[in-house]
Amino acid sequence: MKKTYIKIAGIINLFGAILHTIGGQIELVNPLLDSNISIQQKSELTGAWHIVTILLFLTSYIVLKVGFKKIRNQEEKLLKPIAILYILSGIPFIITSYIYNANAFQWILLMPIGVLLVMGLPKSSIQKQNP
Repeated sequence: MKKTYIKIAGIINLFGAILHTIGGQIELVNPLLDSNISIQQKSELTGAWHIVTILLFLTSYIVLKVGFKKIRNQEEKLLKPIAILYILSGIPFIITSYIYNANAFQWILLMPIGVLLVMGLPKSSIQKQNP
């Protein structure tokens, strides 16, 4: 396992979580709450926003723990699903940017974290082992 890639991914992930929490609240959530959409829509969208916040901080914790400490095999196994989640999570932002001709560049933070995690994984966890 290449810990340097994992450490970098964890630091970028934590930066993204902080940026999401502060910048997103100011730029996206506050205007949403001030809009004329229904209370139901506001509550569901705000709830979904904060679910993402929780996931960003939780995955930051896991990745940084694996990167900076001696870890158990069980914790290391969490990196591959996190990597896949981040790579796949970037795709909707690319698609919506194209469809709406907007700049939803969140994929620039998400996908590199996933790629760095894949690069940091041991080869045995990436490839299927032959019996």
